Amino acid sequence: MIMKAKQINRIMYASAILLLAAVVIYLISGSGWLLNTFLISASLLAGYPTFLKAWKAAQLKMFSIELLVTIAVIGALIIGEYMESAAVTFLFLFGAYLEGRSLEKARASIKALMDMAPLEATVLRNGIRSVIMAEEVVENDLVIIQTGEKIPIDGRVISGKASVDEAAITGESIPASKAKDDQVFSGSILDSGYLEVVAEKVGEDTTFSKIIELVEEAQEGKAKTQRFLEKFAAIYTPGIMVLSLLVWVFTRDVHLSLTFLVIACPGALVISAPVSIVAGIGNGARNGILIKGGEVMENLAKINALVFDKTGTLTKGKPEVTAIKGFGISEKELLLMAAEAEVISEHHLGRAIVKEAERTGLKLLNKPTEISVLKGRGIEVSLGGKQLYIGNRKGLFQNEIPIAAEVEFYATEQEKAGNTAVFIADDKKVLGIISIADTIRDTAKETMQQLKSEGIKHLVMLTGDNKHTANIVGEQLGMDRIYAELLPEDKAQKVKECMGKGIKLAMVGDGVNDAPAIASADVGIAMGVAGTDIAMETADVVLMADNLDKLIHALRLSKATVRNMKQNMFFAVGTVAILLAGVLTKNVNLASGMLIHELSVLLVILNAIRLVRFRPSPKFKRFTKRKDETAFSRGKVCLEC
Repeated sequence: MIMKAKQINRIMYASAILLLAAVVIYLISGSGWLLNTFLISASLLAGYPTFLKAWKAAQLKMFSIELLVTIAVIGALIIGEYMESAAVTFLFLFGAYLEGRSLEKARASIKALMDMAPLEATVLRNGIRSVIMAEEVVENDLVIIQTGEKIPIDGRVISGKASVDEAAITGESIPASKAKDDQVFSGSILDSGYLEVVAEKVGEDTTFSKIIELVEEAQEGKAKTQRFLEKFAAIYTPGIMVLSLLVWVFTRDVHLSLTFLVIACPGALVISAPVSIVAGIGNGARNGILIKGGEVMENLAKINALVFDKTGTLTKGKPEVTAIKGFGISEKELLLMAAEAEVISEHHLGRAIVKEAERTGLKLLNKPTEISVLKGRGIEVSLGGKQLYIGNRKGLFQNEIPIAAEVEFYATEQEKAGNTAVFIADDKKVLGIISIADTIRDTAKETMQQLKSEGIKHLVMLTGDNKHTANIVGEQLGMDRIYAELLPEDKAQKVKECMGKGIKLAMVGDGVNDAPAIASADVGIAMGVAGTDIAMETADVVLMADNLDKLIHALRLSKATVRNMKQNMFFAVGTVAILLAGVLTKNVNLASGMLIHELSVLLVILNAIRLVRFRPSPKFKRFTKRKDETAFSRGKVCLEC
């Protein structure tokens, strides 16, 4: 039989009434059979939930805290210490009640997320508009969202304009503007405007549902410290039973032995780590940071090196065409050809080419066939019966397509100017070059400086882009090391080479083409909701907002959480040590010791709850090099990698 929380609360209230009645009788008539009757009744009533748990644990051959309390209470009843048995059972029950209420606050973040889940959706089916339950929406339904309504699905806007509050997803309080072809996510709220959206992901497949699932799993995940404490408690509890027996053997004082048994319970110590982890992960979730469990939190706090992908991470990921150069064909013909081929591409550069063609009014008529995606190089397609390659130099070399001196000179000049040169070639020669440039994120430089002030000693940039563009971006941001023209597998190899020998490394990427490198790092961090499925599966930490500031929050939160765990453990151990000293010197009795013990458990929880409202200091700390240390002076490993 498992008792429900409401039943336990009723028992607690009833036992409190019995105790109050006992106090009144004591004040009126002193001791007597009626007083003892009330105290024994209160002991048995309040002790029942504890006795039940102890019995269940004993059946499973487990040494629980409830078992220690049960033994102590039975002993107190046998020797006639009815006041202490009643006080201990009530305080233990009341302490559990306070712990439950406090833990509810620690878990409030996941509850708040679940409360944000949309319940209804307005859909247009066969010209008929109707309101249905959110879980009844199916893919390709046309969903209508008006001002103040929650978006019930992930989808693409086909009509309308609106301002959307995406705080539930990204943690960002500033509403985002949405128009035709923009993506919207379940759990967002339409602040103002009107949208018609085609449902692409519904029910449990939506980003919002996955966030809730991941946070729930993460809060159940155990840190290394927590696993150690659980193993320690499994040895510590029976050890205390043996020690209390030895206390009785040497002192022949049953009361002292029972007091020692109860006061030595490791309650506060056992919960010191998990309650901090729950609160820390909850804080992250509320701020658009998904941290997958306690072990990830501990690893993140130890990071001293960060490796970044360039495109979409350090840059905005919204490149634009800056120049078009044809060699033997017109610029219009070159752009049309490239755009028709790139229609199928999900790469940033491919989308930029298609967007430029649409901007100039070109109609894309031909559909590419025989499509082959070359990782880290480009694509090969058949367009109107003609074989085309679109990509970088590596693909040209692989396909043995010659580069004329004129073409090489032009491409190099474009790259030196900070552009990415995209080559368009048939099976014989280069037909032209489309130059594309991406802009550095507004806060990227400031973030790199803040990372240095947070103890990150090594900043490395990996990119598949050309070395000229990579150097321009890397030097502007103050990166310690820059690696260019890398394939996805090369990035993963570089990450592996830079790890170890005191280097604790995190890889930050967009979670799609960087997945191998993200998976290889000590901590993999995916940024932005683009490519969310892959990001959530591969990364240890997901920054839902397309914002580098979230990285600073994640690092500070992890350190604050680990620091909070250590504070709790120190306080828990210190309290038990002081109480045991008081017990052995007969300055602490069973009831007062139990009260202090329960208060220590409560204080550990309250300390952890502070993490729920944790905010990193907004004050910007400008990084300055130490006199005795230049960048990478301690990072010889990464210099060699």
